[in-house]
Amino acid sequence: MENRCNCLANSDRLSNPILYNILSQMDNSKSSQNYSSVPHRCYCELRRTVCLKRPAEICKEASTVLVKTAHFMKNLPAFNQLPPNDQFLLLKSCWAPLFILGLAQEHVDFEVTDNPADSMLKKILLNHQENPEMEQPTMAGVSKLKSCLKKFWSLDLSPKEYAYLKGTTIFNPDVPNLKAALFVEGLQQEAQHALSEVVQLLHPGDQERFAQILLTASMLQGITPSLITELFFRPMIGQADLLALLVDMLFCR
Repeated sequence: MENRCNCLANSDRLSNPILYNILSQMDNSKSSQNYSSVPHRCYCELRRTVCLKRPAEICKEASTVLVKTAHFMKNLPAFNQLPPNDQFLLLKSCWAPLFILGLAQEHVDFEVTDNPADSMLKKILLNHQENPEMEQPTMAGVSKLKSCLKKFWSLDLSPKEYAYLKGTTIFNPDVPNLKAALFVEGLQQEAQHALSEVVQLLHPGDQERFAQILLTASMLQGITPSLITELFFRPMIGQADLLALLVDMLFCR
C-alpha cells in the first residue's frame, strides 16, 4: 500500500494480523478501487507537532487577551472577597477557559505549520532535556481549539453574554479544596441566571440559545492549559512559569 499511512498499517498488523491481511488483499486487488477511494482518518496527521505560522503577530494578540483576562478577574468584587487560596485555586482552574473565551470574543484567528523536531545532534549540543509537563502542540489539539472557537463565533455572542459566561466559568464550585465552595456555587448560579436573562432579552425567539451556549462552553474543558501555554506563550516567555506570571498580574497591587 504505497499511499497508506504507516501508523495505521502497523496498527492493523499488530492488533489484528488476519484483518490486516484481508485489507491488504483488498487493496492490492483490481476490485478494490471503491475501498481505496474511501478517505480514512490519519493518526499520524493528528499527532504531528505544530507551531504558529505568524508567531510574532499572534503571540502579541494572545498576550493582549491574557492581560484582559487577568484584569477581568481582578476587577470582580465577588472574586476579591474570596479567601486568597480560593482565588489562586480558581485562577489555576479557569485561566485557560477564560483565555479561550477571550480569543473568541476578540476574534483572534491563527494558522499553524509543522514544527520539525530538533535533531539528535542539536539536543546533545544544547543539552536538551524535555519537560514531561510540557505538551507539544499537536494538530489534534489545535483542531479541537479551532473547532471550539468556530462554534463560539457561529453563536455570535454579545459582550454581556461573554461577560456572564466568563462569570460562570470563573466561579466553579467543583474545584477541589475550596474553603468557600458554597459561596462560589451561589456566585455561579447568579452568573448563569444573569446569562439566561440577557439571552432572553437579546434573543426572545430563540429558546435553545442558552443551552447551546452552555453546551459550547463545555468544550472548553477539553482543551488543556499546557496546549495554550506551549502554543501561544512559550515563544515569548521561554521556560518561565505562566501561572506564576498570572499570579503576579492578578495579585500584585
